[in-house]
Amino acid sequence: MELLAVQPYYKIQREVASTEQIAYEDHRSLYLYRDKIITQYREFPIGDVFDVSFRQVGDQGGFLYLHTKLGVYSYTVKESPEKFIKTFKSL
Repeated sequence: MELLAVQPYYKIQREVASTEQIAYEDHRSLYLYRDKIITQYREFPIGDVFDVSFRQVGDQGGFLYLHTKLGVYSYTVKESPEKFIKTFKSL
């Protein structure tokens, strides 16, 4: 199984201690293969993904959206997902 593209994304995780709340970035990646897209906790067969889009927020970064038959999933990215999207659309 050949890896076609990788897109880094992150999720803000929060932990609550007895006197404080700590927030940190959990760095993850989307992996695009010819037959599927894999995230940290999900796997989408490529036939279930209708589209991949991006909405920029501010000067850099934004949201990468996977439009699937089960709904739309959003991923927060810092780097442009242009290569990832072009590779997906070429399939």
